[in-house]
Amino acid sequence: MKRNGILNSEIAKVLADLGHTDTIVIADAGLPIPPHVKKIDLALKGGVPSFLDVVDILMDEMVVERLTAASELEQNPQVHQGLQKRFEQIEYTSHEELKHQLQSARAVIRTGEITPYANCILHAGVTF
Repeated sequence: MKRNGILNSEIAKVLADLGHTDTIVIADAGLPIPPHVKKIDLALKGGVPSFLDVVDILMDEMVVERLTAASELEQNPQVHQGLQKRFEQIEYTSHEELKHQLQSARAVIRTGEITPYANCILHAGVTF
């Protein structure tokens, strides 16, 4: 058994398989996920786990080169400010374009977040 880090075997496997520029999406409970994209469902009930909790855990395990979020996220000040505290730069796109970019994600991690536009794309970096 692992001593620390992510215990979810599906997430650990996806992270171990990432290459430079591959993407993982962290999603709220309502984001439509394309059928061909791997969905890792962590949602237990409304708000559990929260979007920002999952972001924090993945940041400890993954080299994140950049983050993309929907420009509509400004309508959700708590989550928006939370991401701004964690990331120096956020690349914004429309919510519709963000949903289009899900098509090429390695996985979508579905949280229990039930606030609007609480979704982001993490772009993998490298350690060297």
